[in-house]
Amino acid sequence: MVAENSSSEISFRSDVTVELVRASASDADVVFAARVSTVGEQSLEDVNSDADRAVGLINYLMRDRHGSPFEHNSMTFFVRAPIFVWREHMRHRIASYNEESGRYRELLPIFYVPSHERPIIQSGKPGAYEFHKGSAEQYELIDVSIKQSCISAYAEYQRMLQAGVAREVARMVLPVTIYSSAYVTMNARSLMNFLSLRRKVDGSHFPSFPQREIEMVAEIYEDHFAQLMPLTHAAFESHGRVAP
Repeated sequence: MVAENSSSEISFRSDVTVELVRASASDADVVFAARVSTVGEQSLEDVNSDADRAVGLINYLMRDRHGSPFEHNSMTFFVRAPIFVWREHMRHRIASYNEESGRYRELLPIFYVPSHERPIIQSGKPGAYEFHKGSAEQYELIDVSIKQSCISAYAEYQRMLQAGVAREVARMVLPVTIYSSAYVTMNARSLMNFLSLRRKVDGSHFPSFPQREIEMVAEIYEDHFAQLMPLTHAAFESHGRVAP
């Protein structure tokens, strides 16, 4: 959902975007890295091997949590998401980040507001929360409250910039609903760790209860991962989505 405010250039949206920028990642990368333990330098011959012939090896590595062979690959994504999502994302210190800087450029007036499909009522105990849909009145309250505060905050941000206040100071007034963008680079082992924690999937050995917005990022990551490394992804799923 994208809604424009008629009185300004501020926009509100309810999605995240994830673009795969570049990747050097395949199931064959896992195979050749693992075989260095058994065939030494001859493992280089497996770089472009048929990984389908090594399904058993990939499953063995995943099952017994021999993790390092899953590190010899790389995926770089360009992600645009609200700042409150980045706060959770960057807790994963197993990825490399380059985020746009509000010190050096004026931040665009794009803000997140939950869609009316997002569950908003919380119940249960810490670590095992459940979320449920709200009433029409509650969604309307969320819409109005977020939009009013964002419009007001961005107006003050602009007022400070126009008065000559440094960008790094003026940005202090902006809410965590504003979007920021970053390049994120990680290998398959790191990505599986992220997915194990940031997706709620039936059959997971360790249940996870992620905030919906970061799960939206994880869902797109996983789609790319499954296409790039289908055998590794299948092994990840069949062994309870536990990162090796």
